Amino acid sequence: MLGLFVRLALRALVNPTVAVDLLRVWWRYRRRRWWARAPFIPWPDRDYLRWRIYTAYGSEDAIPPVADVLRYARWTRHHP
Repeated sequence: MLGLFVRLALRALVNPTVAVDLLRVWWRYRRRRWWARAPFIPWPDRDYLRWRIYTAYGSEDAIPPVADVLRYARWTRHHP
């Protein structure tokens, strides 16, 4: 999963529009009441992410292709 984050970060550095799209997705997936629990960072909920990965790829341990993540991020730009 770290490799996916690194590749997405590199894409975001090269293209500011992609960076905004990825930040929008990150914010959309933040844990509810993230401000009420340490470390007070709006991380995504791990169980929810695993469920989303399972429903999309058939395995909780699947790593989505960069193209799929970017396509979804681009889609959120038009479907808030």
